[in-house]
Amino acid sequence: MANLLFIYNPYAGKARIRSNLLDIIDIFTKAGYTVTARPTQAAGDAGEIFARLTQDYDLIVCCGGDGTLGEVVRGMKQYRVLEPLGIIPAGTSNDFARSLNITGDMKKAAEQICRRQAFECDLGFFNETPYNYVASFGLFTDVAYETKQSIKNSIGHMAYVLEGIKRLTDLQTTRMKVVAEEMEIEDDFLFGMVTNSLSVGGFKNITGKRVKLDDGLFEVTLITKPRNPLELNNLMTALVMRKLDADCMHLFKSSQLLITAATPTSWSLDGEYGGEHQNVTIRNERKGLAIYC
Repeated sequence: MANLLFIYNPYAGKARIRSNLLDIIDIFTKAGYTVTARPTQAAGDAGEIFARLTQDYDLIVCCGGDGTLGEVVRGMKQYRVLEPLGIIPAGTSNDFARSLNITGDMKKAAEQICRRQAFECDLGFFNETPYNYVASFGLFTDVAYETKQSIKNSIGHMAYVLEGIKRLTDLQTTRMKVVAEEMEIEDDFLFGMVTNSLSVGGFKNITGKRVKLDDGLFEVTLITKPRNPLELNNLMTALVMRKLDADCMHLFKSSQLLITAATPTSWSLDGEYGGEHQNVTIRNERKGLAIYC
């Protein structure tokens, strides 16, 4: 029998894994796998699991939200695990899994993995740290990782909305120079995100049109600070409707960016805290990650 490592976050989303765990293991066992189940114990533990592995696995499956998935992918890259990854979504938004059209039904997602049909998608690198679908700074960036898990579990996606509204009273900007092959920009930025996804934070259609997850290109969104409440309202409408507002939005595609900030700036990677950085290189590794979907 083949060996399967099942890494899951028992608290992701509304802890749905608790009522599905035995069925999922049964599905994998019937498909011919010997399953080793490893629940994460704390933030960052998913990646640490790879450091403690004492045997090789034919299949690795991650069950959790976008943050847990990001930890697993970083662990796989660090320890050179080359096999395709299986995903069972269990988080609040599951942006990356949704973009790959992976079902939210946990048992069906397990069955989908057993069919072993892999898709090679692009992988981002943030100063050589892998990330799956979004690197961001500025307004709303801290919403995902500062919102308590208990609140996410109680009201789901609305938790992000309510926490985000609080940020509207404090519109701070950061002076940055952004250099890409396509353009060079220096300005005071309110928000920025470099994405490879069809949605961010559960919001669809804010990453651009004609998004392809395997074209070697990021969708880049950079926003400068509005001058008044009306411009702020127009900005939010433009962002949701994905209509270019030349006064405060820069939208383009690129495979690599060099970003220099005037002061150390907090970043988020896949919804988790990514640290403070003043000099950032973001590059796209085309088809750098294989996913069973």
